[in-house]
Amino acid sequence: MKIISHNEELLRDPVVRPERSSLPACNKFIRFEDISAAAFKIQCGVQKTPCTYSRLSKQYGMDIYLKKEFLQYTGSVKERGVLYLLMSLQQDQQRKGVIVASDTNFSMAVAYHASEHQIPVFVIMSTSTLPARVKMCREYGAMVISYGSTARDAQMHAKRLAQENGYLYLEEEDSSVYLSGLGTMGLEIYEQVPKLDAVIFPAGAHCGLLAGSAAALKHLNEHISVIGVESESFPVLQQSLKIGHPVEDQTRSNHQFYRDVSGPCFGTNSLQLTGKFVDKVVTVREEDILIAMLRLLEYERATVDAEGSIGLAALVTGKLPELKGKRVAVAVCSGNLELSLMRQCIDRALTLDNRVCKFSILISDCPGDISKLLAILAREETRVLDIKQEHMYVASDLFTSEVRKSLSLWQSCTDSVVAVYETATYSHTTGQSNSNGTCIDRQ
Repeated sequence: MKIISHNEELLRDPVVRPERSSLPACNKFIRFEDISAAAFKIQCGVQKTPCTYSRLSKQYGMDIYLKKEFLQYTGSVKERGVLYLLMSLQQDQQRKGVIVASDTNFSMAVAYHASEHQIPVFVIMSTSTLPARVKMCREYGAMVISYGSTARDAQMHAKRLAQENGYLYLEEEDSSVYLSGLGTMGLEIYEQVPKLDAVIFPAGAHCGLLAGSAAALKHLNEHISVIGVESESFPVLQQSLKIGHPVEDQTRSNHQFYRDVSGPCFGTNSLQLTGKFVDKVVTVREEDILIAMLRLLEYERATVDAEGSIGLAALVTGKLPELKGKRVAVAVCSGNLELSLMRQCIDRALTLDNRVCKFSILISDCPGDISKLLAILAREETRVLDIKQEHMYVASDLFTSEVRKSLSLWQSCTDSVVAVYETATYSHTTGQSNSNGTCIDRQ
C-alpha cells in the first residue's frame, strides 16, 4: 500500500495464482479516480438504487437510511463489480467467453451481464444446487452445466474447461477492477444522503464491498464512520485483521442461509483497505439476522437474505450505541432468498421476536368446552392459527381431551403479530396450571 498526495489511497492488484486462469494482473495502483471512472462506465448498466429514510428510525433512535441494492436486476450489489469486470476485458477474451463455478450472487451477476453484452458465459454448478438457482441462471442467459456433488468438483471442472477452450475463469476475488466497481456504491450513498455520520456494510469473508466503498467514502469525507458487520459464527474478517493476513483455516457453512455471508477470505487487497479505512467491525448472531429480516419485511416491505439484513442486525441488537441520534446509512445489498427458506426464516423470526404462542391444554370432553376456550382467547384479542383436538393418545382421565393450539396475539399499538412458542398444560378440572415454559404475557 502506498500513499500519494491529496490523501488518495492506492491499492495494488493481487498477484495472479499460476494455477488459475484469471484476470490478467495490470500491476497498477487504484486511486479514487478509478472508482469514479467505474461509476461513469457502469452507470447505464446498473440501477442507481434509492437510499431512503426508514420508518425504523424512530424505533432505534437514529436517522436510518437504507441503500436498497437488492433492487438490482439480479437482486445483488455484486452486479457493480461484475459489470465493470466484464467491460474491462479485452475484446478477444470477450469473444471467447467466461466461465464461473458457483451458485452465489456473483455467478448470477456474471450470467446476466455477460449475456447482456453478448459474451458467451458458462456456469458450472454442483448437482446439489437448488433447482430454482439453476433455472434462474439459465433465464439470465448462461449455459448451465451440472457437474459433481460438491462445489469443489464444479470448480475443478470449470478450470479444466477454461484451460481447454480458452474461457476466462472468473471467481469473486479482490482484483482492482472488481473492487472499483463495488466501490461505486459508496459514491452513490455519499451523493444521496447529505451530512452522513456513519455507513454500515456487510463484511465477513467477502469484504470487497466494505473495502471498496470505505475507500471512496473516506476520500470524500474522512469523518464518516465506516462499520462492517459479520456473522458471529464466521468472524473471518475480525480474525484476519487481528493476525494481519487472511486466515488459512476458515470454518464455513454449506447451508443456503449463509451462502454469501461465510466463505474463504477475500485477499490481501481487501484486507489492507479494510484495515486502513474501516473504523469498526462487529459481529451479530444468527438470531439477530433473522430479526432484522423480519423488521425489513414489516417496515420496508423488503424481502432480503442474510447478507442483505446483516447490517441492520447490528442496530437491532444494539451493538452500535454510539450511533444514537446520528444519521446512518445501511447497505441492504442482497435479496436472493429461496421461497422455502424464506418461510422458515420468517417463522423462526416470529418465534424469536415473541410473536406466536403454541400451547396444549386438557379440557373435559363435553359439548361447548372448546367454544368456551375460544371465547376466552377472543377476549384476549388473539388469533388462532391452528387447532387440533386429541382423544386417542391422552394419558389422563377417560373423559378428557387434549387441545393443541397455535395462536397469535395482536398488539393494539402495531399491526404486527405477537408470538411466543410455549408448551403449557392446564387441568380443566382442578384449575391449576403446570407449565413447562414461561407464562404467556401480553406485550
